[in-house]
Amino acid sequence: MSAQITGSRYEVAVVGAGAAGLAAALASAQAGVPTALVGRHAPVADGRTVALLDGSVRFLKALGAWDEVGAKASPLCTLQIIDDTGSLFRPPPARFYSSEIGLEAFGWNVESAHLVAALRRCARQQTNLTLIESDAAGTEPGEEVSRIGLADGGIVEARLVVGADGNRSPLRQASGVKVREWTYPQSAITTILAHAKPHEDVSTEFHTRSGPFTLVPMPGGHRSSLVWVNGKAPAERLAALDDSGLAEAVERQARGMLGAMRIDGPRGLVPMRGLLVATPVAPRLALIGEAAHVFPPIGAQGLNLGLRDAASLRDVVVRAHRDGRDPGSRAVLSGYANGRRIDAAARTAAVDVLNRSLLTDLLPLDLARGLGLLAMANLGPLRRMVMREGVLPRFGAPELMRAERRAASA
Repeated sequence: MSAQITGSRYEVAVVGAGAAGLAAALASAQAGVPTALVGRHAPVADGRTVALLDGSVRFLKALGAWDEVGAKASPLCTLQIIDDTGSLFRPPPARFYSSEIGLEAFGWNVESAHLVAALRRCARQQTNLTLIESDAAGTEPGEEVSRIGLADGGIVEARLVVGADGNRSPLRQASGVKVREWTYPQSAITTILAHAKPHEDVSTEFHTRSGPFTLVPMPGGHRSSLVWVNGKAPAERLAALDDSGLAEAVERQARGMLGAMRIDGPRGLVPMRGLLVATPVAPRLALIGEAAHVFPPIGAQGLNLGLRDAASLRDVVVRAHRDGRDPGSRAVLSGYANGRRIDAAARTAAVDVLNRSLLTDLLPLDLARGLGLLAMANLGPLRRMVMREGVLPRFGAPELMRAERRAASA
């Protein structure tokens, strides 16, 4: 339910009304935990899409948002990787099929605006969830509760505050949590394309010396989203082209595999950077999504990792609530932190290593990358293990993302 209630006390208050924050608030409230969602519902712009992997789809189904999201999403049934680095050890193109690991699709690609809109509608109808559409102005953690000051002058109290307030997170900065940040000599061009040939539910990633160039299917068969990671100066030159010029450049880079192209959505230019917290918790605070980790848009890991944060936090909060324990206590937060450190660090490292390996022409690195792709393409057990791990970690998967839960409820 929507309200402007201040001066009230909740078990959980989520600060940040993006996809990760909305999912965290819904998951907590649906489990019977009195929850507030603090943040203005700003429009989502620039035509970005998100490839929701299988575990995230299960989570959205559990939250009641998937029917609306899925109606506007395109399945990713095949993943194709093409080495376009010019390396002496360039392997042949590799294809990975979701059917090999028993899935209809690895995931589904949808415009970010559609995802957020569906989650908002669910939030407005959710009992145990109060929507406070005001920015947080600061927090004061106490012995029993944290006090959240609001931009409109109100106060919200909660035993646990969830920081889902983005990569520049004021909550994280105020908490004193140590952060490692870095930048890349790259920017990413994002847009939506229409093309003459059908994509046939195949997502294609070209590995180039400037970074990945990725075309991801969208509904209708003749539209795809683009993430083109390039050097900063070349990316700025491409971004300065008119729609016709950019479409021609994309068509050339894609080797004409989807035929003639035209720009069919908003365009964005995103500087590449990385961020990882030393720990995703502080006194009465848990960080999720980009408040805890940021990395380049490679391999569809960013938001999926943020949704795993939300689902994992829900599990520890629900256990605490059922046992009558304080969800913001040090013991509960330690459980969340221990479960998230390895997943976040491993995904961040994998994306970082892949991206940096493309930017160098050192023969040993080229050989290692080429042999790795060749092995994944041809060794069945390794191939299937990598595909499964890419979709969802085998160990420590949150309850609402587990495959056995879906099978049990079928």
